[in-house]
Amino acid sequence: MFTSNWSPLNLKPILSDLSFGDGESHGKISSFAVAGIFVLLASLVQYVRTKQPSVDVPVEGSSGGLSAYLYAYEFIGNAKSILGDAYYKYGRGTFKIPGVERYTVVLNRRDLIEEVTKASDEKVSFNEASADLFISKWTFGENIIKSHYHIPIIRNRLTRLLPSVFDDVMDEIEHAFNDLIPAAVENEWVAIPTLDTARNVVCRTSNRIFVGLPLCRDPDYIDLNINHTIDIMKTVFTLIRVPEILRPIVSPLVSTAPRNIRRGMRLLGPILEERFRLYEDNGDDWPGKPVDMISWLLDDAPEDERRSVRELTKRMLAINWAAIHTSSNSFTHALFHLVAEPEYIEPIREEVESVIKENGWTKVAMTKMWKLDSFMKESQRMNGINLVSLNRKVMSDYTLSDGTFLPKGTFLNANLRGLHFDESNYPNPDKFDGFRFSRMRGESLEESAKHQMANTAADYLAFGHGRHACPGRFFAVNELKAMMAYLLMNYDIKAEVEGVRPENVYHATRLNPNPTAKVLLRKRARA
Repeated sequence: MFTSNWSPLNLKPILSDLSFGDGESHGKISSFAVAGIFVLLASLVQYVRTKQPSVDVPVEGSSGGLSAYLYAYEFIGNAKSILGDAYYKYGRGTFKIPGVERYTVVLNRRDLIEEVTKASDEKVSFNEASADLFISKWTFGENIIKSHYHIPIIRNRLTRLLPSVFDDVMDEIEHAFNDLIPAAVENEWVAIPTLDTARNVVCRTSNRIFVGLPLCRDPDYIDLNINHTIDIMKTVFTLIRVPEILRPIVSPLVSTAPRNIRRGMRLLGPILEERFRLYEDNGDDWPGKPVDMISWLLDDAPEDERRSVRELTKRMLAINWAAIHTSSNSFTHALFHLVAEPEYIEPIREEVESVIKENGWTKVAMTKMWKLDSFMKESQRMNGINLVSLNRKVMSDYTLSDGTFLPKGTFLNANLRGLHFDESNYPNPDKFDGFRFSRMRGESLEESAKHQMANTAADYLAFGHGRHACPGRFFAVNELKAMMAYLLMNYDIKAEVEGVRPENVYHATRLNPNPTAKVLLRKRARA
């Protein structure tokens, strides 16, 4: 795991851990090869910089040449403080910051963020920027870049059908926690690895809807999806330092994607082949047709993918990546806040008990848990998945309403770190206020919906904003609330060290919960 104290002057400990990722060969990249790659990277700096579109805004850090390249590495280790300071340094104005390959223009004004989110995809593209951000050609594959048919499936079908599959969601949450938390008697505390447990519960619960029983509980399938999620981010963190011209050489050394795809095909292949046969025999609909992601993908997939075990496996791995790494991080962040500030436990637990007594474990019940929703949203405000949001690539010359000219090829981000910690947006922003948003909802019932966790705004960017906001956020929010509600109803919880929240881990603009920290659980006495 890369940490926030990484320095470009300390390359060897990081690069010496890079092993041949596809499993066919093992061994470490030699120090000579590492040095050669780094020298070659440095020699390419001027070549890369000469291709940069020119944007007339202040530059954070160095403005050119090797010094800008080295500052890009400083940013990788200190993005949190750099983005926070730059937000005020430039008077909440636009600035640009050097990266390994290019400058990124960072927006701080809410009106400009709204403007960009409303611009057409022909002007500014989220998909093109995301393909670059996650180096999709070398992580997810060409088809995922070219075709995004799974996005409307997640945004529309998964969201619409959530009430009808919510019993399955709750059933899997219960089984997952019971399987993962060591058997304990009342009055006996057990320590659980928080992030690992969250990943397992999220993976199982999501896949109960994606692939159904029994595969969602298969240890090999769970292990594949969790480790593929981790492997993707490791590959991105490595390749983001490598200019595009070198990625065909470096990618096979660090990426485990080919091996994971083959493993996924072995696990998903029999189910997909059986589903192909059912479609052949019955057409697109039949009594008892499974209500799951496999069916939805087969309904909407283009012809070249509809009967391809390989391409559908890649698609399912990509969907799992999106579901697991975001939701498990978010749940872990929130649980760390809850045990560090235990005064929130009883008010939230009382709300959950009251709502469940009236509505049962239903989707409707989740919407009535205002305090829990607020607590989770405040955790997201302080600990989003990234320190930046928006992610757009300018596809044709574009001029912002403030007169800033953005040439074709410019990359844009919004300064989530600055906006989420701006006193004018959130009073006392450095203090965790778990009921901040439930109070806002109570003060204005007409505007209650805008303060819900799943809602987005130009000053609340945890899920992005606009038409390209996270398509699975409604499922994710209900999944996270159901997990936390179940935990509170069935377990007492406390921190390993009283009153201490495990510190976050930062790498470039990524923000992760401490991967090794634990929380203590004790089975609650039930009447």
